[in-house]
Amino acid sequence: MSDLKQETLIRKMLQKTHTIAMIGASPNRDRASFGVMQYLQGAGYRVIPINPTAVGERILGETVYAALADVPFSFELVDVFRRAEAIPAIVDEILPLIKKSGIHHLWLQLGISDPDSAARAKAAGLDVVMDHCLKIEHKRLCR
Repeated sequence: MSDLKQETLIRKMLQKTHTIAMIGASPNRDRASFGVMQYLQGAGYRVIPINPTAVGERILGETVYAALADVPFSFELVDVFRRAEAIPAIVDEILPLIKKSGIHHLWLQLGISDPDSAARAKAAGLDVVMDHCLKIEHKRLCR
């Protein structure tokens, strides 16, 4: 994908998204996911933390859920802070939820890439961005 086409896709994703489910959100202020979540909330997005080791806790005012299927409302974008090895299972989790949860976009954070899983997600109709930081791209394109 050309840089211009990628930039256009990212801008569209950011403009059409209101609620983000963040897999790998951490209550630890020193973790990148915490800072990205805080930034995105400040930019006007609702960010729902997904972390099976922190279920029931609150991160930045939002209740933590164990899995995407546990979130009781719609979200348009899934932002992933997990290692590449986890991506196939995450896509498996997303695919049956696309219509029910209103998912349109999959975002794999900086350093995370899985072309095979991205192809499966795209085949199911999702926009996919890999190896980019959501916070950095938002700052660059929307501020």
